[in-house]
Amino acid sequence: MQTSTNTPPQEPPSPSQQIDAHIQHLNDWRGETLARVRALIGQALPDVVEAVKWRGVPVWEKAGIICTGETYKSVVKLTFPKGAALDDPSRLFNASLDGNTRRAIDLHEGEALDEEAFTTLIRAAAALNASKPAKRPKNASARSGL
Repeated sequence: MQTSTNTPPQEPPSPSQQIDAHIQHLNDWRGETLARVRALIGQALPDVVEAVKWRGVPVWEKAGIICTGETYKSVVKLTFPKGAALDDPSRLFNASLDGNTRRAIDLHEGEALDEEAFTTLIRAAAALNASKPAKRPKNASARSGL
């Protein structure tokens, strides 16, 4: 005999809740660094959308991906998919410099981040996303029956 429990199904955690849990799980300088970066992104873009992709990587979006926040044993890596198109007069980008598209900021334990330059970079990435129309999927006309 089965018994009914009348408990509503639990909603999966939101992306913001997943990022909270990830930061808490890190429980070291990487979590503190990621939390600070997250706060700076939220201050720079109050309407930023948080997402979690690629096996738990925090992603911040506004009209496209602004940056990702990957954590490794010795570095917190902030990857900007369109970073090569951004002005970086403060030279925050210090990784993935050889490619034609993306750039990254590697933060190691004890390193300070120029917060003013970082928020300027975040706003510039959002402006770049907003300035370019979204790409249509390949064969969009074939799928829509046109």
